Amino acid sequence: MSMGILGTALSGLTAFQRSLETTSNNIANANTDGYSRQRVELATRPEQFNGAGYMGNGVEVANITRSYDQFITNQVRTSAATFNDVNSFYKLSAQIDNITADNATGLAPALKSFFNAVDDVSNDPTSIAARQVMLTQAESLTQQFNTMNERFGNLRSQVNTNLASAVDEVNGYAKAIAELNVKIVADIGRSTGKQLPNELLDQRDQLLTKIAEKVDVSYVAQSDGSINVFIGKGQSLVLGNYAAELSLQGDALNADQKQLVLNGQDISNQISGGSIYGNLRFRDQVLDPAQQQLGLLATGIATEFNNIHRNGYDLSGPPAATGVDFFELGAPSVQVKGPPGNNAGAVASFVAPTSAANLGASYKLEVISTAPDLFTLTNLSDNTAYTPLSAADLSDPAPAVAAANGFNISFSGTLAIGNSFTISPSFNAAANIKLNSAITNPKQIAAASAADLPGDNSNALKLAELETKTSMLGSKASFTQVYGQLVADVGSQTHAASVSRDAQDTLLKQATSAKENISGVNLDEEAANLIKFQNSYQAAAKAVSVANAMFDTLIGAFR
Repeated sequence: MSMGILGTALSGLTAFQRSLETTSNNIANANTDGYSRQRVELATRPEQFNGAGYMGNGVEVANITRSYDQFITNQVRTSAATFNDVNSFYKLSAQIDNITADNATGLAPALKSFFNAVDDVSNDPTSIAARQVMLTQAESLTQQFNTMNERFGNLRSQVNTNLASAVDEVNGYAKAIAELNVKIVADIGRSTGKQLPNELLDQRDQLLTKIAEKVDVSYVAQSDGSINVFIGKGQSLVLGNYAAELSLQGDALNADQKQLVLNGQDISNQISGGSIYGNLRFRDQVLDPAQQQLGLLATGIATEFNNIHRNGYDLSGPPAATGVDFFELGAPSVQVKGPPGNNAGAVASFVAPTSAANLGASYKLEVISTAPDLFTLTNLSDNTAYTPLSAADLSDPAPAVAAANGFNISFSGTLAIGNSFTISPSFNAAANIKLNSAITNPKQIAAASAADLPGDNSNALKLAELETKTSMLGSKASFTQVYGQLVADVGSQTHAASVSRDAQDTLLKQATSAKENISGVNLDEEAANLIKFQNSYQAAAKAVSVANAMFDTLIGAFR
């Protein structure tokens, strides 16, 4: 009998020792990120029949499990992906909003000061001082265009840096998950009852959450305990012990336009969450359109101002000079976005437009035939379509269509029906605009409409009227309105992102709190468990002492 009591008591000692060890481990990891509270599951040992009936045989540790809810954990990952998307988008969008809307850094004050100077020249065309101020304000205006374009470029570089950092982190997490898969499979294989390596599972779950902060992620559990990890719309990142590698590649037509590549495929349009998506979304939805609109405005101002200025006469005579442009646009590079993996050898170049009235920020060129090559060109600013156009209509030397829209384009590769290209001819125009280098003194401003009439201000009046004239976007918008549209578009998207960020932050905190309620370590609860298991251990030890005393009594009976 004493041996039965001893065995039962010893089983209790072992069980409660494991419970104390697990409780101690919970307390030690109370502040460990991703740690899930563990608990010991106890089970009765099989009973033994002794003739009088079945007697209990003690207790055993059936398993050590973690407090884990897959649904709540998936909610945390989904919320983390969405929050990091909108948070990244908002932080970047707020920067460009500050650039465009601020009176110190925006274009509106410089534009107003320039046309005020033009007004002064129209009021007193013989004033050298007024003419000098106009040249100074023209240089300030073009420098503001240059500076804003440069700051947009800096934001593009920041996006690329953010993407590169995030891609490196995801690759590191993916590799770590593949390594954990190997360890988890091995540990499960060594266990007798399919016990799980809880802390390795916690580490793997934490890595999945970290990936979700960068890009939307999902996984499929395998029967051996490993998981296959997917991002975007099912693109495989981890398969068992193999981790694929994300990379960034410059677009074939735009080296700075980085695309997300996995297993040789561009998946930039396949993802929908995390900071990577937020950066790509900001670039495509805010930065690119803003830079296109800024370039469109620079092109429009230069085109319309030059059209009037070159028809006027200056004060340098007699004879008075004419036919001189006021601004230079140079040869800015044209942004072209082609179908993924097939740019068809597209080569585009800027063509100084003849008028700003129908100039668009971007165009869509779609292939409608390949024998011969025929296209439809749509101005995305007003949806005006030109069709059908031949390759000759679009290539150099520029015919009327190309000159009206500010670019020409040719293809050396194979085209397919349905291929489409987005073309932004003025994308980099703000980087190049400047005062014509041929104008070296204020007398060269062409304020007169006829030669050798120093007091004639009729051409200067036409130049001044450009401030309010609706000379852009199908003759429906003035220069100020075009810039105002840019500011409004950026501002509305920034505000929407701010509201969304606050909402998603709340949802993420709620999901994280729900997970902590299930998986987190409650120190008060663990302290109570310590006392409970300590008392149980002491009681089991007392039973061992009683069994020992009974054994001593039995031995003493034979002395």
